[in-house]
Amino acid sequence: MEYRKLSHTELNVSLICLGTMTWGEQNTEVQAHEQMDYALAQGINFFDVAEMYPVPPKPDTQGRTEQYIGTWFKKTGKRKDIVLATKVTGPGFAYLRGGSKLDRKSVLSACDDNLKRLQTDYIDLYQVHWPQRPTNYFGKLGYEHTNTPAVPIEETLGALDELVKQGKVRHVGVSNETPWGLHQYLSASREKKLTRIASIQNPYSLLNRSFEIGLAEFAHRENIALLAYSPMAFGVLSGKYLDGKRPADGRVTLFARFSRYSNPQADGAAAEYVALAKKNSLDPAQMALAFVNSRPFLTSTIIGATTMEQLRSNIASEKIRLSADVLAEIEKIHQRFTIPCP
Repeated sequence: MEYRKLSHTELNVSLICLGTMTWGEQNTEVQAHEQMDYALAQGINFFDVAEMYPVPPKPDTQGRTEQYIGTWFKKTGKRKDIVLATKVTGPGFAYLRGGSKLDRKSVLSACDDNLKRLQTDYIDLYQVHWPQRPTNYFGKLGYEHTNTPAVPIEETLGALDELVKQGKVRHVGVSNETPWGLHQYLSASREKKLTRIASIQNPYSLLNRSFEIGLAEFAHRENIALLAYSPMAFGVLSGKYLDGKRPADGRVTLFARFSRYSNPQADGAAAEYVALAKKNSLDPAQMALAFVNSRPFLTSTIIGATTMEQLRSNIASEKIRLSADVLAEIEKIHQRFTIPCP
């Protein structure tokens, strides 16, 4: 397994990060433990979770994914072998602290709850799941400015800084952020002498290369680690949803809300990427992951699986190196289907 330095930290994280958002909904606790056992045995030392998981989020399952990780830590005693990343939820969930705000009180309270569920006394990377302010994330197009009051980024970062000083959190990061938001976090850390963010967790895949516009240069010049989520676009890049197919256990089949990667442009692009993979005797899912793994601005690719077969295949993508010819063909497809799924 290849390891890369998490920017501005002493941590080396595996190129493949184990995503967990299906645990507690599509996967049982036993299955979650099996995935963690296998991932660690393959050299993965980086797990990513969030307080709102599993997905789709519901009041009666909220926090269950972290609980599964906590019971695994207790059972195996492997906490020190894992770089653990989790998140504080952005606004929009009435059942979380009266609206899941990102003010000081909410951030501090959320972290205490994270730690209890995870059965640990520290978090290696604590991330803001999405911005407090109205802006473009989760595929929203057409920026619209509003004067809706929002918790200042300085207050959120100040709370994260407190958690670092208390020893509950080692490093902090953001997720689903924009270039402006990233700039504000960096400016606040410099001007107020607050903890500097180490990472940004945003979507990046063959169907969504929007990170390359603005954020990639920002991340490179400011040394901010990209943790890429949805590298297979909810499984669309595996080809299993082509031609209108809807496998019974597929996430897109089970949960209608997952429509971000379902549109005619996505279908057309996915068909071409799948054909390219097969033409070169590559597994389509592994080609999609190998492409993300190869990006110079990437630190770790967050994979998720509901079966052990999927997990084994996804982790094995770390060994695949795409040829110059395949990469050139990918760019040709990208020119025709530039960002079909923002």
